[in-house]
Amino acid sequence: MKVHPDREFTAVPADAKLPTKYGEFRIRSYVDPRDGAEHAAVYYGDMNDQTPPLVRIHSECLTGDALGSLRCDCGPQLQRALKTIQTEGRGIVLYLRQEGRGIGLFAKMQAYNLQDRGLDTLDANLALNLPADGRDYTIAAHMLTDIGVDSVRLMTNNPDKVEQLQRHGINVVDRVEHKAGLCSENRDYLRTKALRMRHILPI
Repeated sequence: MKVHPDREFTAVPADAKLPTKYGEFRIRSYVDPRDGAEHAAVYYGDMNDQTPPLVRIHSECLTGDALGSLRCDCGPQLQRALKTIQTEGRGIVLYLRQEGRGIGLFAKMQAYNLQDRGLDTLDANLALNLPADGRDYTIAAHMLTDIGVDSVRLMTNNPDKVEQLQRHGINVVDRVEHKAGLCSENRDYLRTKALRMRHILPI
């Protein structure tokens, strides 16, 4: 198993078929030795191919991914990534356990409550003395390296993902626009990401 020199990394030796409505993927689980968090790589196609695959780094969102919440675009982005990868024939979704941009589910609900009172998504986190975005993509770089990938075409609207991967030795050869799920309920949420968090989105 390859590792980056900056952090010890442990891969859980668990890899299995994952039939989905978009085709038969495979799923591989990982444990971050820093905090014990469990993450997953959902991949499709030949990982021995040396051309840069499509990659989506997706942070866990219970409300959007599992419950279909319209407050965010997370669920539609995840589904679009799986569908796009299957259509292309090769790619990886890295599913990271970083609920609420890294603040956790409980704090995310506290932030939602403040948003209901009029704060935007960034100010709600700051009002709780939490970071606007506390996500760390070190583990994502390690997962890609373990799979044997060192260059990617990254499906994202977030420049921070590109910058963090590059710092950890993953070459992002292309940023692929990834928009899905825009609706009236999340328009202000997306506008805040564009205006205050550097996301490349229409406003």
